[in-house]
Amino acid sequence: MIDRITEQPFCQTRVMCRAVDNLELLLSQPNESVDLIYCDILYGTGRNFGDYQDLKPIRSEIESHYLPRLIEMKRVLKKNGSIYLQMDTRINHWMRILMDDVFGYKNFKNELVWVYRSAGFSKTKWSEKHDVILLYSKSKEFKFNLEEVRETDITESTYKRFKKDIDATGKIPNLKNGKMYYVSPYSPPKDWLNINTLPQAHSERNGYPTQKPKALIERLIKASSNEGDTVADYYLGSGTTAVVCKELNRNFIGCDINPKAIEITNSRLEALS
Repeated sequence: MIDRITEQPFCQTRVMCRAVDNLELLLSQPNESVDLIYCDILYGTGRNFGDYQDLKPIRSEIESHYLPRLIEMKRVLKKNGSIYLQMDTRINHWMRILMDDVFGYKNFKNELVWVYRSAGFSKTKWSEKHDVILLYSKSKEFKFNLEEVRETDITESTYKRFKKDIDATGKIPNLKNGKMYYVSPYSPPKDWLNINTLPQAHSERNGYPTQKPKALIERLIKASSNEGDTVADYYLGSGTTAVVCKELNRNFIGCDINPKAIEITNSRLEALS
């Protein structure tokens, strides 16, 4: 087992990562000890990625793997906690059923869509350029920080035109019927996230094949947790969730069955020290 615990004195952030089966880690955790769970789960591609073997897209295999883990995830979540599970369209229909069974249909909050641009396209069907992120709460009381994730709809040309008014009032002026009105430039967050994947030459790239951009995970963590909260990721991968939590002053616990994933994560955390 490879452990990593770091202390960040100015914010007392605790980050712990382990190379261990996630069910083993979950079973060792106390009840209601986690504020937020985010997992970029196994997608059910059936592919061998070299360092790990993905699950096959067979319903019985998906259910036998995820059901005991979802039960434990619900147990460790605090009453006002929530969970995001990210996947593509191979298994999202099965996962939605499993999460309805474990967390309850009434606790389903959102099906978010991560829309991205990436290389390659299909010539025989619509190109697959999105992931699905399912959001469930543990109860009707859950955290959602609207002000943290409001979106700015000001285009560059609009800002240049009304820069003085926008800087002074935070609003875009709109002349109507001879009167000056102000339209707010900020809109509520939508249930789709238009954030590009990381190009091969991007500075965030670390060589992990399924790495997700920090900008995506930042939005979810800001929306559903506060500073000092504990966030968990049981399919850690390249450690992006751990890095974001350290930068946002959240405590973190996570694991991956692949020791290489923990090595990459530790390297990224050390770079922040």
